[in-house]
Amino acid sequence: MKDINARIAALSPEQRALFEMRLKQKGLNSATIQSISKRKDTNSLPLSFNQQMLWFLHQLAPQSPVYNIPVAILLEGQLNVKALEQSLNQIRQRHEVLQTCFQMVEGQPMQERVADLTLEMPVIDLQEFAESKQQELVQKLAKQEAQCPFDISREPLLRVKLLRLRETKYVMLFTMHHIVSDAWSRGVIIRELAALYKAICSNQPSPLAELPIQYADFAAWQREWLQGEVLESQLSYWKKQLEGKLPVINLPTDKPRTDVQTFQGARRSLILPESLTKELKSFSQQQEVTLFTTLLAGFYILINWYTQQEDILVGTDVANRTWAETEVLIGFFINQLVLRTKVSDNSNFQEFLMQVREVTLGAYSHQSLPFSKLVEVINPARDLSRNPIFQVKFVLQNTPMPPLEIAGLTITVLDDVDNGTVPLDLLLDMIETDKGMAAMLRYNTDLFNVNSIDNMLKNLVQVLTTIIQNPTSTILEIKNNLTSFNRKQTESHKNQRKASEYQSLKKIKRKEVFLQ
Repeated sequence: MKDINARIAALSPEQRALFEMRLKQKGLNSATIQSISKRKDTNSLPLSFNQQMLWFLHQLAPQSPVYNIPVAILLEGQLNVKALEQSLNQIRQRHEVLQTCFQMVEGQPMQERVADLTLEMPVIDLQEFAESKQQELVQKLAKQEAQCPFDISREPLLRVKLLRLRETKYVMLFTMHHIVSDAWSRGVIIRELAALYKAICSNQPSPLAELPIQYADFAAWQREWLQGEVLESQLSYWKKQLEGKLPVINLPTDKPRTDVQTFQGARRSLILPESLTKELKSFSQQQEVTLFTTLLAGFYILINWYTQQEDILVGTDVANRTWAETEVLIGFFINQLVLRTKVSDNSNFQEFLMQVREVTLGAYSHQSLPFSKLVEVINPARDLSRNPIFQVKFVLQNTPMPPLEIAGLTITVLDDVDNGTVPLDLLLDMIETDKGMAAMLRYNTDLFNVNSIDNMLKNLVQVLTTIIQNPTSTILEIKNNLTSFNRKQTESHKNQRKASEYQSLKKIKRKEVFLQ
């Protein structure tokens, strides 16, 4: 074991990142075995770096739901409503972060515990309505709940409502603020909910082990750990990656950009052909890169085609739970990474893929620097109409949560609820579903029309198809193929419109005119 640890320690940052990625692909735990100590002052609830950044962003738009995390959960079977409510309250009691609000204390944002109130779960009965009407009301209520802002200065940042469709069918609307949770937290909650519900229904004690630390312990530890040599080793990488004038992606928009960034958003999605999904996975394995890297490389080419810019910055999310103690916690751990790549027309795709791979591995090896700290150090020229550093994000969601069956109850997480916002110009989510790979594009509706977004999704599929069909193509050849594809699409639409107009003319009845 010592020899293995020594060999791992001798790996370069890029090799270490690739090693950890391969472990994750095999479903193995690659979390760092490192002790995060509990904070000495248990009454102190410090903010993490990213919590502090989100607090400031919230002050700019306190009535916006942009940082709400809504989840809809389908519950089928004989539901014990009281046991469900008790389970939720035990989760809130276990996780200190769900008992807090955020207030200004001596000019600084601080966490404070909310009075120990019982979490209430209102039940809305929809049984009297027909199934079609129920679906309409569920969507309406889910959207209302997702769009209802939190007052983070005074209320618990967790809300739950239960919609009763039948005696054996319910939908639970679960909403948290991002400042106390993230996507990983959703999985933690659902697993704990299942375990606690089963125990309560069986009159058994909680089967959950005591949490090793609380989120505030991590926040206090992070501030002590991220300084000196640790901080400098992270910063030196990012300073080099982001040196010089940072490029601003200038995507062609349908509407003029407003002076101050807005967060009005919508989403469009498209399912990739099953054969293309399989080929992308197979190709990635052959090239010894992750599926994320292949898809990201295709996305870079798409952006380059739209903007004609070579130097491109794209953001992405990482779970940032590389410490073993953090895996079981609810909290805001997720971090944003900046992936900077130059797209050259003369490179063939396989060469470009290796370039993207190196950028990705380097970023993952230096993922511990909070994005808020990076913005503070880089100090980019601020533009109130745009997000700092990057305006476009790419995320691969490849950890779907299967239905859980407990105590005669099936728990299924439904598709993400749309809260009608987006924090950037564009956010592309590639999602592995039971129906295949889906591309979901969230976009700012104050910048783009729906037709432009639908075309962008089609163009993405075309780029990925070209890559698979001929991976030795140059970037220029891939883009020329895309231009030709769009020209044919335009001509096809024109012909369809003309045919439609002709058919309409044929239906016009001739009016007889008699000459006297």
